[in-house]
Amino acid sequence: MNPFEIVRRTPKNNCGQCGYLTCLAFSVAVAKSGETFDKCPYLDTSGLNVAQQQGPALEELPGHRDLALREHLKDKISSLDFTLIAAPLGATLCDGNNQTLSFSFLAQQVLLSRQGILLDGCIPDDPRDQILIYNYVYSQGGAKPALDWIGLETLPNSISKVRTLATYCENRLAEIFVHLPVETIMTACHRLGGVAHPSPSATFGCIIPVLPMIPQYLVYWAEEPEDGFPAKVKVMFDRQVLNFLDLESLIFTAERLADRLAALLA
Repeated sequence: MNPFEIVRRTPKNNCGQCGYLTCLAFSVAVAKSGETFDKCPYLDTSGLNVAQQQGPALEELPGHRDLALREHLKDKISSLDFTLIAAPLGATLCDGNNQTLSFSFLAQQVLLSRQGILLDGCIPDDPRDQILIYNYVYSQGGAKPALDWIGLETLPNSISKVRTLATYCENRLAEIFVHLPVETIMTACHRLGGVAHPSPSATFGCIIPVLPMIPQYLVYWAEEPEDGFPAKVKVMFDRQVLNFLDLESLIFTAERLADRLAALLA
């Protein structure tokens, strides 16, 4: 049974009594994650086999949650006027009906319509990429980046995320960069649209547009063995960044930046 067969039997009023924000999100959870039908007090179960489906294995739960969240966000952007939000997001309208947004995500072309997302012409393998892109579009834009750089720790409620950023982006890149010539690293950054932006005392700095309104300032200090200093990478964000993404999504953009650079430098 697919989610659309279930959602047709709900009141479709997003009342929230099932514990989900929308009827569609509840239907996805029932179809994909083994959620129980009876969470919705209004569901028309006539003709359905309502025997409880076997839920996913514990290790599969994060993936099922990602799929449900992706469908929820896809539903949320369906009512947006793309003609109004394209410019604030740094996107363009690329079809005659103004129903498809086009923009860049780490030098990959995003095509987003109300039916779904293509990344360089393919459906993204990882639903987290789609969640990130939907979140970005749902923000509808805000004040343009001022290139006023701050560390993650400066943003509100970010203390617990600083280590995550270090683990999945900063420390990971430092371990890769330490073995490579600076020119090689800069070439990879340039392939992602990066622009050199020197930082005092650092080996190099580069501003990389992860998304059109989400530039990230990557700063690298080469190791100095004689002084006992290891290689270090710091990722900084524009002060306006929370106008476009929540904190979790922001961390994921940095992780994807590290993924792309690692692949280019492999």
